[in-house]
Formats: sequence, structure tokens, C-alpha cells
Amino acid sequence: MELEMFDFIEKSGKYLENCRDELEIACNNIELYFQEILLSNNEGYLNINSRIKSISSLEEKILRNNYYKKYKCPEELFSNLSDLIGVRIECRFIEDENKIYKMLKKHFDKVDSKGYYYNLEKDTIKLKLSEKQPQNQKNGFKIFRIDGVYESTNKTINFELQIKSLVNIFWGEIEHKIIYKNNSYILVDEFFKDMMSSIKKNLSMIDNQLLIMYNQANKLNTIDPIIRKAQLESVVSKIIYDIFSVKMKKSIGFIVDFRKSCDAIMKYIFHTNNTENIQDYNKALLNILSRINDIGKNPMDFNNEIKFEKEVYFDDNFSDIIGSNILELINKDFQWNIFFRILFEIELGNNTEDFQAYIKFIRSRFYYNDCFLELYKLFKSEEAEIIINTLMENVAYSFKDVDSIGFIYDCNIEKIKDGIEDIVKLICANINSFEEWDKFKNIYLELLKLKVLSVFHCNVKVDKVKDYMKKIKQYPNTKIEIRTSILECLDKLETSDEIEAKEVIKIFKI
Repeated sequence: MELEMFDFIEKSGKYLENCRDELEIACNNIELYFQEILLSNNEGYLNINSRIKSISSLEEKILRNNYYKKYKCPEELFSNLSDLIGVRIECRFIEDENKIYKMLKKHFDKVDSKGYYYNLEKDTIKLKLSEKQPQNQKNGFKIFRIDGVYESTNKTINFELQIKSLVNIFWGEIEHKIIYKNNSYILVDEFFKDMMSSIKKNLSMIDNQLLIMYNQANKLNTIDPIIRKAQLESVVSKIIYDIFSVKMKKSIGFIVDFRKSCDAIMKYIFHTNNTENIQDYNKALLNILSRINDIGKNPMDFNNEIKFEKEVYFDDNFSDIIGSNILELINKDFQWNIFFRILFEIELGNNTEDFQAYIKFIRSRFYYNDCFLELYKLFKSEEAEIIINTLMENVAYSFKDVDSIGFIYDCNIEKIKDGIEDIVKLICANINSFEEWDKFKNIYLELLKLKVLSVFHCNVKVDKVKDYMKKIKQYPNTKIEIRTSILECLDKLETSDEIEAKEVIKIFKI
């Protein structure tokens, strides 16, 4: 014979299903009403989510709280169940939670005989605003949780309103999955509780840091927008690092420093969001934080290989050289693996599309270089394009020699672009025709490669340096000379097999 409690649970589930259409109407009306209020006031509001309690959640709650003992029938249970409908107002920062609550208190300015507050414009939706907010939870943390009622012609339906910032939404998901929905005995361990408390404090600290940055960016409109963007990128980069380092520790047992990769990823994401002004920065920031909230819910295995849904194709030689080389390294070099693992998690497309888009971005960082405009002044358009593509390919081949993820870091890209600019100036000063370029191009390309390698403190073979010196002597028209005063460097050529590219450059007078 079935236990009496399960008979009560089954009847309650059926009662919920029978009421679902009515609850759906109430839920939509409540959500639309709060959306209307918030849009007119705009107090840090981002979004509204609502839901009707599921049968499984209802059954679990009845058992957990012994409601089968407390109430005689489903109708009595439903009239006392405060969160039959749940509505959540989502906002930017913890500080915005209090602002929205105060705004609601101001809007709901009338009170009925039962202590519920309402507005004359819509007196069917009421809030119990007499209770102290935010409320203390059992876990010791605070939450803006307000009981409400929706009064239809037939009945009164209870709902629960929560106001949560992005950080507290993220924390709530962690706690709900790890503690609330987990019955493992280990969760009563004091160490585990202390760790969860520490995580909550860290999230609150991050929220405060973001708020400071957000307010500062909005107040100081005279600050250079490049500086403002860099500040936002730095903060978000740290958040990304913190989130993924925890996942890495859990997956492989230790953490490898990948902070510069996070910086490079943020540079890319802010660029693809077309962040041309501070409002765009803020919008991109909030979108990324929302995405991080979703990522935080998912496990990540750092041991698995990165896979692509289809074959990767490239549109030009530069992209093909760079992209093909990275594809060979992506599951062999841990830093490249981490970089694209994080990038693919944050970006919502498939891996193939995301990879191709990122390689295009890297190409654009080099290709859209103001110094290339000078080439169009000296040469025909098609000739200038050939020279530019040749220089770009030279940089791409140098990437293979560098063999480091540092190649895509912003500071190094800028140094490489400076090297390209030096070579372009040299070409414009000394080359008078495309035929002349074709004759002497290897001289300039080898010098560009030395400049790229010097950025990464790479060594070059002494034999190649000597061969290059012979070419310089053979073609004096290039206006590149060998310094006679660099005795120390010349001495190294006689005593070593390799020499640092930075030292080689010192040999030449340009």
C-alpha cells in the first residue's frame, strides 16, 4: 500500500497541472508589469526571468518541508506556497539591487488591509514590502526576496520576487547545484562551508571592482577612451583567469599561468563587439559577464583534445601559414590549447568558425597598418598589394620560427608592427620601381625577419648572418651598411654558432 504522503504529493502534482494555464497567464502579466516599471525607471535593470514551479520541484519541496503533514489538501498548500511563481529581476551590480528595491517601494505606495503594497494603476499585483530587506538566508548571506500576490477574478496566486545582480545570480547557481541540490555528507564539512564562503566573498569583491571601474568610466568622460577600454579589458581578463584557473585546478590538479592569454582573448572579444565608445564597452562587459555566468555552470575537462566540426579553410597565404601552424600545435602545446579552449567556451559559434574568425582578426592587426599607405603613393595599387602581402607572409613565416604564443600578445604585435614600419620607410626611401623591389626584396625581408625575431629574443645561425652580410656588401644601393665599430658582435660571429637577433641588428647601419 502506498504511503499517505505520496498520495498527497501525487494529488498536488495533478492540481498544479490543472492550474498551469491560469498560472501561465498570471506569470506573464506579472513579468510584463515589472518590465514596464523598470524600463521607465532604468535603475541598473538588465532583464527579468520568471518561472512556474515544476512538478518535480514541488514534490521535492513537499517532502523536504513536511508539507504533507502541515496541509490537508493541495488547495490549502497552494494558498500558502509563496514561490508557486518565481520572478527574478536581474541587474548589473550588488549596489543596483538596493536601488531597484527602493524604486519598487516608491512605486508601490498604497497598502491594503493585509499589509500588501500596490499602485492604483494596477492593484491586482501587490508586494509585501513591510518586511526588512535584504533578508538573511540560512547560509548567512543576504538576498532581496519579496512575497507578492496576483489577484485574479477567481483566486489569489502567490509569487516570489527576487532582485539579483549578475554576481549573485552566478553565486546562486553554484550554491543551488552544489549545496541545495546535493545531499552528500561531505557538504556539512566545515572546511567545505568555509571554501564556499570564501568564493562568495571573492565574487563580491569582483562585483565591487567592476562597479568602481564602471562608475569611474562613466564619471571621467574626458579620459582617453583607449585607457578606459584597457581598464575594462584588464578587469574582465582577471575574472576570466579566476574562473578558468579554478576549473583547471579541478581538472588537472594544478594551474599553469595563462593571464596573458586572457588579456589577448579580451582584446579580441572587445574588438569583435565593436566597442567604439564607453556605452559599447559597458554593454560588451555585461554581455561577457552574463556569458561567464553560463560558463561557470559547466564542467571543463582540460585533458580532452580540442576538436573541429569541419575542415578549417583560410582565405589568404598569411592566414594559412599562421592558422595551419597553430592547428598543428593546438593539441600539443598546452598554452595554445588553453587559449583556444577558453576562447571557444566564451564565443558562441562552432570551433571551426571561431578559429577562422580569430585568425582573420590576427591578420587584420598587421594588415591595417597606416605605414602601408605610403606604398600606394610610390607604386601602382596591384604592385603595392604584392609588396604588402610579401611582407605579411614574411611575418607569418617568422611566426613559425618564433614558436611562441607570445606572438599574439598585444605588446608584441605592436613591436612587430613597428618593425614593419621601419622596413616600409626603408623601402620608400631607397626603392624607385617595382623591378628594383623585386631585385632587392630579399635584403629587406631578411632584415624584417631579424626585427621580428629580436622581439622574442630569438637566436639566429651565425652562418646565415654572414651570408646576409655578404649580400649587403654586394648590393650597396639598399643603403644598408655594416658598422665597423661593432667589434663585440663581430667577435661573436667568429666564436659562436648562434647569436641573438637583437645583437645582429646592431651590426647594420640603416
